[in-house]
Amino acid sequence: MAPTIPHTPVALTIAGSDSSGGAGIQADLKTFAALGVYGASAVTALTAQNTVGVTGIHVVPPDFVRAQIDAVFGDLAVAAVKIGMVAQRATTEAIADTLARWPQPKVVLDPVMVATSGARLLEAEAVDALRRHLIPKAAIITPNLPEAAMLLDEPLANSPAAIEAQGRRLLALGCGAVLIKGGHGEGSESVDYLVSGSGTVALPAPRVATQSTHGTGCSLSSAIAAGLAKGEALEAAVRNAKAWISVAIAAADRFTVGHGHGPIPHFHRYY
Repeated sequence: MAPTIPHTPVALTIAGSDSSGGAGIQADLKTFAALGVYGASAVTALTAQNTVGVTGIHVVPPDFVRAQIDAVFGDLAVAAVKIGMVAQRATTEAIADTLARWPQPKVVLDPVMVATSGARLLEAEAVDALRRHLIPKAAIITPNLPEAAMLLDEPLANSPAAIEAQGRRLLALGCGAVLIKGGHGEGSESVDYLVSGSGTVALPAPRVATQSTHGTGCSLSSAIAAGLAKGEALEAAVRNAKAWISVAIAAADRFTVGHGHGPIPHFHRYY
C-alpha cells in the first residue's frame, strides 16, 4: 500500500511587492512559510522601497493581475486568499471579477492605504471600489485605526466604544468580520478588536517600544490567512495570528535590518 502523502495547505497572496523584503508579497510569503503553509502570489504593483520610505510605485496592468490569479487557481488547490495592496480602482475591479470566477470563502482583506513610512499606497478614487467590490467578498477585513476611519470617512476612533461602533459600520458593508488593529492607539497594551455577527472580542497584547514595525499589518493578515488555510476557525486563526505577530514584534529589535522602520523576524521560532 502506497504511503499517504500529507495534504499541503495553500494560500494565495494578492498584493504589492516590497523591494526591501519587509512588507507586501515578501512578508506574506515569509509568513506563510513560517506557519507551515505553501504560498503562491499575484503581484499587483512593484514598489521601490526600503525601511526609510517608498520612492516609486509601478502598477501591474490589471489584465496581468487577472492572468496571475487565473494561473494559480487553475492549478493549485487554494485554501485561503490574502489581499493586500491593490493600488488602483482598475486592479480592485479586476481582482473582484477574477474571484467571482474562482469563488473562495476564506478571503482576508488587509485594506492597505498608507505605508509605515507614510507613503500613500492606494489611490483616493480606489477607496470606494474597495468598499463596493472587495469588502463584500471578505471573510474578514483587517484595517488599523486610521484605515478604518478612512474607509468610513470618519474621524479616528479614540475609545473602545467608538472602535466597536466603527467595526459594526464596516461589518455592514458586507464582510464576515472586522479586525480593527490597535497598534496606532495609546496605552501600555495594543488592543485589537474582532467584530462579528456574534459579538466583539478584545485581543490585548503588551505594547512593545520598537521602530521595527515594517510589514506588521501585512504579516498579521497573512498569518490569519495561513490559519484559515490550515482549517482553523476564524476566531482561532485571529487569536493564533495575534499571538505569533506579538512574539515577532517583541523579538524585532534583535533583528537589525535597515536604518528606518525595520522588519519583524518572521522566522523568530528558528533563530
